[in-house]
Amino acid sequence: MKKKEIQELKHHTAAQHEAMIKDTEEKLRALRFDLAAGKVKDITQIHEAKKKIARMKTFMHQNNEQAK
Repeated sequence: MKKKEIQELKHHTAAQHEAMIKDTEEKLRALRFDLAAGKVKDITQIHEAKKKIARMKTFMHQNNEQAK
């Protein structure tokens, strides 16, 4: 992810983060199945998807802490 994309993630609402997390987790699941089937040779996509999910969850947690 580029810095610009990360900055955009910070300004999304919790509902948007949840929707994006669900979508990214679905893509991650598909990538894992493709990897097991031998269709994916480049595992960096899996690594990036995991990092994106972790970032979004972190931003959600930070927003929840600020709201309290």
